[in-house]
Order: sequence, then C-alpha cells, then structure tokens
Amino acid sequence: MLTNLLLLILEAVSGFFVILLLMRFTMQWLRVSFRNQLGRFVVAVTDWIVQPARRLIPGVFGLDLPSLLAALLLHSAYLTIAFWLKHFSFGAHAGIAIPVILAIALLELVRFSAYLLFGIVIVSAVLSWVNPHAPLAPLFNSLSRPFLRPFQRLVPPIANVDLSPLMLLLVLQVFLMLLAWLRVLLVPFIA
Repeated sequence: MLTNLLLLILEAVSGFFVILLLMRFTMQWLRVSFRNQLGRFVVAVTDWIVQPARRLIPGVFGLDLPSLLAALLLHSAYLTIAFWLKHFSFGAHAGIAIPVILAIALLELVRFSAYLLFGIVIVSAVLSWVNPHAPLAPLFNSLSRPFLRPFQRLVPPIANVDLSPLMLLLVLQVFLMLLAWLRVLLVPFIA
C-alpha cells in the first residue's frame, strides 16, 4: 500500500512537470507568446530545470530541445523508479532495460502531448462558445489553430458551427489507442 501511495505521488509530481515542460516546448515551437498568465506560470515553474539544461543542450531549428529532453529524462527517471518499486527484475533483458525504458518514456511523452492537445482543443472550443474575449482565449486559439486547420479544410462550418475540434478529438482518441497498444508491446521486454 505504501508503494502504491509513493507511486501515486511520484506520478502526480513528475506528470505535472512533464506536462508543463511539454507546454513550454509547444508554446515555443508554435511561437506563442509567453506574455500571459499561463506562459509566465509555465516559465516560472520549469526554469529550474530548463535553464541549466540550456547550458548543455542548444536549441535546434527554433525548437526548445532542453525542455523536451528534460521532460524525457524526468519521465524516464519516474519509470525507472516505478519499475523498481514494482519489483521488475529486468530479468535476462537487463542489457536492453535502459533503451526500452527510454522508448516507453518517449511513447509516454507522445501520449502526454496528445492529452495536452486534447485539453487545449477542449478549452479553446469552450472559450469560443462561452467567452471568446477571455484573456487566455488568444493563447488557446494560437495553440490549437495549427492542428485544427487541416480539419477545417476538410469539413467547412455547418450553420456557423465548426466541427473540426470534434474530428481532431476523434483522431486523437484513435492515436491514443495505438500508443497504448505499443506500450503494451514494450513492457514485456523489461519484465
């Protein structure tokens, strides 16, 4: 029971930081301004890990690689501790345990990114209906627009209702199912 409690706390804390690091990466990748409440919060909470990482890892093509690699390493550390606490012996596959954990962590980062996009699209859609002039509405619109644009080209608005968020959410659900299937395939390598 204490192991499960410890894992719950570790998962919550590492997941919080991983999501914020991915948000920081996404905001810089899409060139969204950090001059808003959420942007300032993300920078303030993640600077402790991103600033030292920037001294070692440069950005490439305008991508914030230090944030992305910090998220990968943080989640890999969590997975290693979680597997250790669950008494995975790593068995005869001890030599491939680290690459498999990194592969699982990378899949999980893609999963976290899909959930982050899921949340961004939902918040953007709700804000567009409820309060399109909210202070954070432009931020969520800027974050969701590049992902919604291909679906908006396929399905035009029907009676001024944009169905592209529903289509994107459906595609994300299918994508998340595929990621879960891939993760199930990787776990036996370290069991």
